[in-house]
Amino acid sequence: MKLILSRKGSDSSNGGVPSPIFPDGRMLSLPIPEQDEWAEASYRITYEQLRWPGEPAIGDIIEQLTRDRVSRQRRAHIDPDIFPGSLPRDEGWRPIFGQTDAAQGHLKKQNVGDGDIFLFFGLFRNVETKDSVLRFASSCPQQHVIFGWLQVDKDKVIQVDSCRESMPWAHYHPHMHLTSDLRNTLYIASEKLTLPGYGDIRRPGAGVFDRYSEELCLTASNQDRVSDWLLPARLAHDEKRPPFTYHSNERQWGKTKEGVILHSVGRGQEFVLDCDQYPEARDWLTELFRAAPPTRTAPAS
Repeated sequence: MKLILSRKGSDSSNGGVPSPIFPDGRMLSLPIPEQDEWAEASYRITYEQLRWPGEPAIGDIIEQLTRDRVSRQRRAHIDPDIFPGSLPRDEGWRPIFGQTDAAQGHLKKQNVGDGDIFLFFGLFRNVETKDSVLRFASSCPQQHVIFGWLQVDKDKVIQVDSCRESMPWAHYHPHMHLTSDLRNTLYIASEKLTLPGYGDIRRPGAGVFDRYSEELCLTASNQDRVSDWLLPARLAHDEKRPPFTYHSNERQWGKTKEGVILHSVGRGQEFVLDCDQYPEARDWLTELFRAAPPTRTAPAS
């Protein structure tokens, strides 16, 4: 089994702002704006169409946090799509993640597939309401936080050109609206999260965490950079075993009494760790899923 840390959601480069952590601790990963030249014009999922329980439509949230730089009418890149309640769903819908170009080449080279687990993380910051408008809290720093996951189902790494007609429930997805490309690939979630040898984790095969918790925060609290992560010591660089991809330089790693500090790279979307080489990673995953807040399961409105 492989563990993939996958960087997704709005940030300073894509969308211009972090995703929000609300005063009650709930998190919302904001999709990045769709680039006009990336997907066909027929792809028309906008921020205004997206829903999230307990808050205004995501169109309101994106306009307030970007101060109208991103309109509610802007197309949103809904990927990964792992929360059932964000849109009305066609029969047969499954949580889904797409990748292409060099990033997909990296996943293919690492043989990512059946049973492997994506942990999706992004840039987050606390928000507050001021004069009836959402604003980022000046007293709270940005941080990298894990917001969701997807375990790949058996035989469900699918090349898009081979499934355009056989997966009508996925026709809304942005990767379905790219021109023909052999690298354009979909990863479909399993029905149930399975970590062999660890019993019933009681999570679906994909989902989003409902609230922020320290277990989900990657950024170390006493570091200067948001990309300086605190990880368990058992995941530290080991010259006898390949660490997370793109992090083989020993100088990227530093020991601390709380664990290990990883100076994560600024480029790259997915960082892959082979859990057969690092069986300790399975322990970390199990602890994370058992300690993290419940999965958000509200239906679409």
